[in-house]
Amino acid sequence: MFNKTERMLAFRYLRSRKRTGFVSVIAGFSFLGIMLGVATLIIVMSVMNGFKAELMGRILGLNGHLGVYPVYGPSLENYDEIKDKVKVLPSVAMVIPVVDGQAMLSTEQGQAGVMVRGMRQEDFSEHTVLREKYNGENLVNFDKGTVIVGWRLAARLGVRQGDKITFISPKANLTAFGSMPKMKSYTVIGTFDSGMSEYDGNYVFMPLNEAQKFFAMKDSVSHLEVFAKDLSLAESALEETFDVVGDKGQVYDWRYTNQAFFNAVEVERNVMFLILTLIIIVAAFNMISGLIMLVQDKGKDIAVLRTMGMSRGAVQRVFLLAGLAVGTVGTLAGVVLGLLFSYNIDTIKTWLEGLSGKELFSAEIYFLSHLPAKVELSEVAWVAGMSLALAFLATLYPSWKASKTDPVEALRYE
Repeated sequence: MFNKTERMLAFRYLRSRKRTGFVSVIAGFSFLGIMLGVATLIIVMSVMNGFKAELMGRILGLNGHLGVYPVYGPSLENYDEIKDKVKVLPSVAMVIPVVDGQAMLSTEQGQAGVMVRGMRQEDFSEHTVLREKYNGENLVNFDKGTVIVGWRLAARLGVRQGDKITFISPKANLTAFGSMPKMKSYTVIGTFDSGMSEYDGNYVFMPLNEAQKFFAMKDSVSHLEVFAKDLSLAESALEETFDVVGDKGQVYDWRYTNQAFFNAVEVERNVMFLILTLIIIVAAFNMISGLIMLVQDKGKDIAVLRTMGMSRGAVQRVFLLAGLAVGTVGTLAGVVLGLLFSYNIDTIKTWLEGLSGKELFSAEIYFLSHLPAKVELSEVAWVAGMSLALAFLATLYPSWKASKTDPVEALRYE
């Protein structure tokens, strides 16, 4: 498309000289703008993808893909009967009866409101995420009178393995002296680290029968957590579970229970994409101004080339190549920088925290204990393609203007 003469002229015009140094500086800033715009967009999109994937993995890993809830009232009765019917479905991997409730946790170091989740010992042991993140005594001891505490909550209240902690239920007991808060002490046998500060700092796991007694739920549970064999089978599991449960319960999937949360993440991701795309657009406008100044500066050269027989199309290709060179090199440099940063973002974060002495990514604010990044190569290709397209569009007007230069007029005023 471009012959040797056109390539030679295009790259010579981009090199800095005493008289045209300012034009080359503008071309350099255009290059930096495109590079930083592409790199920033790739980094932010990777972090947002990683953030969403990590949250989805953590939430689904702990809460399951589906939930079977009571139709009326706060508790689900005959839960074992429903569980037996659901767990044999081909798309279902595991079904866990759960009692959820709120309580006040009191220790010698202080008090805190906590979420109590009642589970059977065998269900806790089969739960891959909890079992792998558990640190404490043998789970055989997870029975009457024992609890497992999130490690952040334990650290905040100074609780260690073997300590006694007291739970105060919001449901009071009626006595001869009036309503008295229900209180009971349990022994901590271990802690868990789910990687999400919301769970690690607020959740306590209690044996199912103990939770039923503490929250006065008798032979019922709050709901059933249903885990599909794979996320892709969640839709099939929802339909199959709905058919099996019938009118004995209400079935909701993870999209319903976490819809607002994931919608907020998706909206933030789209807004960040639009905002950061403006960086590339600004760089493209900067390229337009730089090329226009280059065309004006090289007016005499263009006139000489035209009088020597160079066609308008050849002149246009010279400046088109000059602009595309800046855009292409800037885009490629941005892609490399963005990928290097994305693949090493947690290491870079740790280094910056050590350098500044400040925490840059607070787990209490962002829910996760580390900064995730997930590179989608299709998105990287899309960003690179968009940048190249903008660079091409930015060169059209200046190169057209160069091709329309009148040799007579250009040489007359020199």
